[in-house]
Amino acid sequence: MAAGSVTAGLVLLLSITGLIRLVTRVIPVPVIKGIQFGAGLSLVIFSGSSLLQKLNPAWEQPLDNHAWAFAAFLLLILTQRRTRFPFALIMFVIGLAIALVRVAVSREMNMPRLHIWNPYFILPKWSSDAIGIGIAQLPLTTLNSVIAVSALASDLLPNLPSPSVTAVGISVAVMNLSGCWFGAMPVCHGSGGLAAQYRFGARSGASVILLGAFKVILGVLFGESLLNLLQTFPRSLLGIMVLASGLELARVGQSLNHGASDLWEASVEEDGSGRIGNRHRTISDEERARRWNVMLITTAGILAFKNDAVGFIAGTLCHYAYQFTEWAEAKLHAYRRGSSERTPLLWSLGTCEGS
Repeated sequence: MAAGSVTAGLVLLLSITGLIRLVTRVIPVPVIKGIQFGAGLSLVIFSGSSLLQKLNPAWEQPLDNHAWAFAAFLLLILTQRRTRFPFALIMFVIGLAIALVRVAVSREMNMPRLHIWNPYFILPKWSSDAIGIGIAQLPLTTLNSVIAVSALASDLLPNLPSPSVTAVGISVAVMNLSGCWFGAMPVCHGSGGLAAQYRFGARSGASVILLGAFKVILGVLFGESLLNLLQTFPRSLLGIMVLASGLELARVGQSLNHGASDLWEASVEEDGSGRIGNRHRTISDEERARRWNVMLITTAGILAFKNDAVGFIAGTLCHYAYQFTEWAEAKLHAYRRGSSERTPLLWSLGTCEGS
């Protein structure tokens, strides 16, 4: 909790001073896309390695096995073009029913019961380790939970006003600075969560409000008595839902070279009205390849080291290395061009003097 408070305090400082907005402006769009792409693939890997691969055989666990996972995956791909199909709701209801059965037949677990939450105050234990962990968490929180979330909201819902990095940063900070004193775990606006909500039908802020209200009511009325039920929720169904969320998040990488925010430029309308509009900038094949490489290097750093900061540094260095190389080549070309223009002039002057 102390580490979460340190991270939240730093995020709040960056947000209210405007530094996070300045940082966002200098981060190349391919790097942001790489962070989103890497986070999506990380969710896909997690769903397979931590959830689906660890399923027991059907004869050991008839209510949570690969057959259930295959059925859920089949339903997912058959309904992928029907955005209004309530896939997540169906999975939740089925999973809840299975979890209730598993808890009911167990002799070691108890069913949820009315247990009104009794709030109590907890003083975080401050130490040098907590401060160090909080500072180390700052890159991940800033990149994936603030910058990537704001960019993802703009990509998924381009016709709606997207939250600024300042607003998202303040929101993350306030949640953690207020909740840590009551024993709450550190939380954030992860881009994976936003992608999941969009994939399963959320299209407005009302969906998030309803989800939050539902969670608050459950927590206040049932409290810790829900733990057994949550722990027995089928991993087969949960794994497919996480898989779908990861794929939705990774899919935003497809707009890297067509539709990305840095590819739009101001232009005068061609209808003669003189109005200023936006048009998509045409980029060369070489620039497409460079942008793609920057995104892939960012993603590779995230997946290889399981650290967003490593991917961010690698992708940013790659981007500015391309920029420096292009600048150096332009300078060298200009120098050679100037030298070639001066040589004939000197040669002609020498010829005139000789004659």
